[in-house]
Amino acid sequence: MFKWVSRSAAVLLMFLSAQSFAINAQDPYSLVKDAAGKTFTRLEHDAPQVQQDPNHLRTIVREELLPYVDNKFAAYKVIGQELKNTTPPQRERFVKAFTDYIVATYADALGKYDKQQIKVESSQPLDEKKEVSVKVTVLDPEKPEINVVFQLRKNSKTGEWKVFDMIAEGVSLLSSKQSELGGSIRQKGIDSVSSMLEQHNRQPATLPGKQS
Repeated sequence: MFKWVSRSAAVLLMFLSAQSFAINAQDPYSLVKDAAGKTFTRLEHDAPQVQQDPNHLRTIVREELLPYVDNKFAAYKVIGQELKNTTPPQRERFVKAFTDYIVATYADALGKYDKQQIKVESSQPLDEKKEVSVKVTVLDPEKPEINVVFQLRKNSKTGEWKVFDMIAEGVSLLSSKQSELGGSIRQKGIDSVSSMLEQHNRQPATLPGKQS
């Protein structure tokens, strides 16, 4: 259930070189580039602290990356048709657990980052689009290139874009979580799945080559 990290999940954290950017959430292409630059600036600055405490990676993800991920939308998509059978407190608990799971997942991916080169496609006309796919290529001299598509949606009220899914090697992470967690919600109930996520999230972060 909890093997979302892998090579494809790490791609969300592997954009461009570390530079300081002001995030432009009004343009999905700029957002992908800028959020990555800000994240890696923080990662390099806090490297000594991360070595001492790998859990600090989760702080970096939560503060620098999470604001540009539509975690509530993704969580509700995972709940699916069962949403109508849940109470507000149950939904709130699941969204928090799912969000913490995303944070832990991307923190693990950050620990694997080794300055791969990233190519983000050029900006395209947005017109009146509500959803946009941004293509990214990960270049590693020792491995085959990885082609990834990030899907972003526009908030109709604020006009801001956020990431809600990633398709790597033809596999949608959101769809895979809908299948795994959504099925468990139908069979065991949302409280049970929230508990499983919370238990997973309590596990400490580790760096490659280190054990908790």
